Amino acid sequence: MGKFTVIPQATFDELQLDAGVLLNTFNPSSPEAPADSAIICATTGGIKADCTPTYSDLGSDVDNCPENAKELKHLDGWACTLGFTSLSASEANIKLALGAADITSSSSKITPRRDLKASDFSDVWWVGDRADGGLVAIKLANALSTGGFSLQTSKNGKGQISVTLTGHVSIETQSVMPMEFYSIDPATSSGV
Repeated sequence: MGKFTVIPQATFDELQLDAGVLLNTFNPSSPEAPADSAIICATTGGIKADCTPTYSDLGSDVDNCPENAKELKHLDGWACTLGFTSLSASEANIKLALGAADITSSSSKITPRRDLKASDFSDVWWVGDRADGGLVAIKLANALSTGGFSLQTSKNGKGQISVTLTGHVSIETQSVMPMEFYSIDPATSSGV
């Protein structure tokens, strides 16, 4: 075997396993197994988390300036999303997929709204297991559905609602980006 045909010894311990779970509340400093009321929905096909930067090249229109000069690279922001397919057609999950919507509990009716309210934004957590007994967690802050509502049904199958949640920066904390990541060792996550 060649001296560069190797992998880190911790590779298998640090593998993230299974689909994980979407939660409306989670405390990474004291991780506990989630209460049923904290679980947002059952999913199918896994969860896709993306955190993609957008950059500007401030030297792009400067004569004789090399393209992508690091000194003139500007980070414009981050596009942070969680995408998943929900198997739950509850009022709360339909509202989550719609984003700006109201639930009329007396008639179990969910109605899209023309304007946004502060209450339409909420923090959403994805938490998954690591092979060594630890966990990986992602917090999407100020999440709002930007993909709309899309229900796919099938003969003899389960209805599936596609959801794309986008994290948002708050004007009150403009330097805080809308996604946080945690990789927690088993000693810290023993409560889970």
